[in-house]
Amino acid sequence: MSVLAEAMIVNAVVLFAVLQADLGQRRKIGTFRLFRPLILAALIVPVFMTALTGQGRPLKLEVGGVFVGLIAASLMGVYRDPQTARPVSRAGAGYATVWVVIIGARAAFSFGSHHWFGASLARWLMHHQVSADDITNTLVLMAVAMVLTRTVAMATRAATLPLPVRLAVRV
Repeated sequence: MSVLAEAMIVNAVVLFAVLQADLGQRRKIGTFRLFRPLILAALIVPVFMTALTGQGRPLKLEVGGVFVGLIAASLMGVYRDPQTARPVSRAGAGYATVWVVIIGARAAFSFGSHHWFGASLARWLMHHQVSADDITNTLVLMAVAMVLTRTVAMATRAATLPLPVRLAVRV
């Protein structure tokens, strides 16, 4: 399978998984919803990663993935369902737009690196001593960082929700 096909698969899987899990009103925040991104990351990283960089420009992009994950998480409401008092989330068009734009930009970069600006990208990679594997790994880690950051933020917000008055009195 080509590197471009692999990148497009990662993009599609991440976008589908996040939007399917998060879009809508009163999306239950349960064990499966919190662990599915960990399972997704555990499957994606070994299949599509070649080596970790952990420094320089690739690291900055990976940190960028965490930042974008926080932006997306800030567009998701986390609250207690009035009927069940269990944590639920709400995400709408703004949340979906962030994910579609970021994943779309990643897909456009992947496609463009093969069809539009491959020669200039190759010169930039050589000049800055960055390998093509570094770029691939960075894009994979950025996607995983976005998903995991969104999950940790959602779980943290759900865990810190105050108990409703009627439940707090019984305890």
